[in-house]
Amino acid sequence: QVQFVESGGASVQPGGSLRLSCAASGATMDYYAIGWFRQAPGKEREGVGCISSNEQGSTYYPDAVKGRFAISRDRAKNRVYLQMNSLNPEDTAVYYCVASERVIGTSMFSSRYDFWGQGTQVTVSS
Repeated sequence: QVQFVESGGASVQPGGSLRLSCAASGATMDYYAIGWFRQAPGKEREGVGCISSNEQGSTYYPDAVKGRFAISRDRAKNRVYLQMNSLNPEDTAVYYCVASERVIGTSMFSSRYDFWGQGTQVTVSS
């Protein structure tokens, strides 16, 4: 059974940093495009970045997080990371790791992703 599990969520102060991790069981992450989505209470789910499955590891970030968030792969550890810097209270949300073998390149359409983690809470507050 293929599963993707996030970890690393925590409470941080504004301006702080966090690194979320996505690990796979029953699958080699190299073959999957990986995305990160978030959902805050009362708000729609939104994508915060994705990385392609190809060797180039192309990434895409929406304007809301561009320059602050970065996604990377550790192929040896079969993990994907979401590095989040300069966090602000608007970044407070449950963050989800998502995966797809169907996505070619990058995509922030949630419907393109077949596997979703259980989510990890990120809270940014003073």
